[in-house]
Amino acid sequence: MKSNEKNFIRRLQGQKEDALDFVVDQYLPLVKGVAYKILAPLKNEGLIEECINDVFLSVWENAGKFTGDGTDFKKWLCVIAKYKATDYYRKATKRKKLEIVADEYSDNEVLSTEDILVSVENKTEILALLNELEDIDKNIFIMKYFLGYQNVEIASKLGLAKSSVDNRIYRGKKK
Repeated sequence: MKSNEKNFIRRLQGQKEDALDFVVDQYLPLVKGVAYKILAPLKNEGLIEECINDVFLSVWENAGKFTGDGTDFKKWLCVIAKYKATDYYRKATKRKKLEIVADEYSDNEVLSTEDILVSVENKTEILALLNELEDIDKNIFIMKYFLGYQNVEIASKLGLAKSSVDNRIYRGKKK
């Protein structure tokens, strides 16, 4: 017996491989769209493919828990895809943050855990202080000290005079 629109759910719950093939053939574009929408900002095609495979694996493993018809199955599949993609996104962004922190400290320096924690606390304090500034001043400080722009570049990007940028930096440091 071959899986079709009417019997694929029952066959999938019975762990028939042709039912999974039918689900993949029928719903791959939908799952791919959901995963791509969430994971596209990471620009990692391999991660998207891994997520899609994980979605179909979850469908295969949890098919026995599904109750409903074809319309409900489509919704159920979309929810699984959404949550799997969100999990992958969170893990990937967390991994990137850890890599950035590790890269900062890997320049032939041997830092203790205490040094790393102090550095993270300092960054947190700096960000809290930046949030107390006006938006324009905050943007100037971020462009100057985090992005490495020169005062002339900042002035041209924000449509200000260079002297205005210099003054705002001076006053911001005083604050």
